[in-house]
Amino acid sequence: MPFAELDGVRLFFTDEGEGPPILFVHGYTCDSHDWSWQLPHFTASHRCIAVDLRGHGRSSAPDTGYEPLVFAADLAALVRHLDCGPVVAIGHSLGALIVSTLAVEHAELVRAVVALDPGYLVTDEVRTGVAPLAEAMAEQDPVPLVQAILGGAYSPASAPFLRSWHLRRAAGVEPHVLRQTLLGMASETAPTSSRAFGEAFLRRRRCPVLSIYTDPSRAAYEQDVFADDRSTSLSWPGSGHWLHQERPAELNVVVDGWLTTLS
Repeated sequence: MPFAELDGVRLFFTDEGEGPPILFVHGYTCDSHDWSWQLPHFTASHRCIAVDLRGHGRSSAPDTGYEPLVFAADLAALVRHLDCGPVVAIGHSLGALIVSTLAVEHAELVRAVVALDPGYLVTDEVRTGVAPLAEAMAEQDPVPLVQAILGGAYSPASAPFLRSWHLRRAAGVEPHVLRQTLLGMASETAPTSSRAFGEAFLRRRRCPVLSIYTDPSRAAYEQDVFADDRSTSLSWPGSGHWLHQERPAELNVVVDGWLTTLS
């Protein structure tokens, strides 16, 4: 059955393919459908688990628990439930922040991390704007605010249908999930709470990491926080935030090639 009853949450997931396990983790307001461009490719040679985070997709939406540490604990419980660790954990945006937290707090469950346009090491302007935005969500409908954020995450090359899909899907996420997830990213225990804390936290990832950014300056910045020599950080300027959907064939080949270097 594609649901796992864990401690305080019911997670929807799919589990397909055979071989070394890969865990796919989507971003804020998204769900496991985000990996529709990757799953057919990777299930040919890997066991692929794609999960809906708590409050997202078909998973349950408890009243609390939307901090990166809790999201990561959910994933750790799922990996143990499926007895599939250690996994290669691939995350996009918020999902990259969560799989990095998983690699730090539950290192024995993670073989490697792939972080796609990750939600950490953000600029001071972005970081300091999170809490006020979350507070504004308590006073008005949060959906237009979230859609405004997402609306700036595309490039001129982004397919119009992706923007439409993402914005419509965000409208279906529970208001408390939208607000609390943003507040969780600003919490003191999150790598996004400050640049200094984020750097120190990410250096605790002892596994190899592949990160791919749209911003070359952020890619260069992360290169200095890797702990494993097999790690590398790339940049794809001109891509929108959902680079795994805009350039799926290229992404799949790059990840495949990097994984072969870990064997």
